[in-house]
Amino acid sequence: MFTYYTSILVIVWIALLILSILVFENDRLSTRKRKIYYLTYTLIFMASLAEWMGVYINGKTFVPAFYLRMLKCIDYTLTPIAGAALIGQMRHKTIWSKLVNIVIVFNTVFQIISFFTGWMTKINGQNEYSHGSLYIVYVACYLVVLILVIFQFLDYGKNFRKQNRLSIYMIMVFMVVGIGLQESLGKDVRTAYVAMTFGAILMFIHGSEFMQQRRDEEILEQRIQIKTDALTGLLSRYAYSKKLDDYDNEPDKKPMPEELAAFSIDINGLKIVNDTLGHEAGDELIRGAANCIENVFDDVGSCYRTGGDEFIVLAELSKKEAEECVNDIRKLTKNWKGKDVDKLSLSVGYALLEEHKGHSCSELIKEADKLMYQAKDEYYKKSGLNRRTI
Repeated sequence: MFTYYTSILVIVWIALLILSILVFENDRLSTRKRKIYYLTYTLIFMASLAEWMGVYINGKTFVPAFYLRMLKCIDYTLTPIAGAALIGQMRHKTIWSKLVNIVIVFNTVFQIISFFTGWMTKINGQNEYSHGSLYIVYVACYLVVLILVIFQFLDYGKNFRKQNRLSIYMIMVFMVVGIGLQESLGKDVRTAYVAMTFGAILMFIHGSEFMQQRRDEEILEQRIQIKTDALTGLLSRYAYSKKLDDYDNEPDKKPMPEELAAFSIDINGLKIVNDTLGHEAGDELIRGAANCIENVFDDVGSCYRTGGDEFIVLAELSKKEAEECVNDIRKLTKNWKGKDVDKLSLSVGYALLEEHKGHSCSELIKEADKLMYQAKDEYYKKSGLNRRTI
């Protein structure tokens, strides 16, 4: 039995060593987080080593009883601390973690006193140990720590989304079962440190996975923010530049759709609105334009805000469909009315790839720009407004 127990603990110690190396190699962990991991693994190692040495010298009459009593004192002191250290990895301070610390301090003091009084361990003439008269105090401390650890796990699980909670709860169950088997089935069953070690491994995996998941979500959020215009919700200038790169840049440029239509759209009179009604009113006008553009083109193409009052739309449309979209925008803008601004006018120009064979996407947009500026000139002539002042 002792040989089998020794082989299991050797595997446990190697696993703790590998786990420490994984922590060392993980650049995403802070120095403080690494120290917590290292401390946890060291405590599990020391506690399991003390228990193993106690089992080894138990009944060895040539070893002074003092050493056996000392090893059992270390074992009974470090075992609850090692279990509590696992929840220290969570860095989740609650009333439960504070209570665990209180119980740990009490047990440590009790074990030191028991070393001199024999309350915890009795040793007979054959140098064999048995539980002392106050061993029940240690059992009570151990159970309280275990219960508090469970509460801490349950509280910690609330930090995760529902689909991520089951795994952390199952890690808790795994460790509780392993510790419970050893405490309830007797000295020939040594599963506590196996459960703690594999629990530590699973917690490291869970923590790393959650960290990567959170990092992926943050990156996705950043990408969304970069690609989305904050004021209008349309695609941003950055997203527009990326799309042009996809279509225009060698050697990995993507083929453009045969019915690609490029629209250049600009707000008429934004400057005068900003100057007379304020920039909040100007922002309302920009959002109104974006809403009209999105309502028309959202299902058929990509809408970009490329400047203050400038918009570009890339869509797959025939000439007839493009003309219908322009008419739809005119209807929407004619009926639009904001809180601070009562009218909205847009100049629209578009160019079709089928009419400009061989053009790049950038060149097609320039053709649309020319027609947009022609429409803007016509607007100023009809309205009688001075273009330079607005």
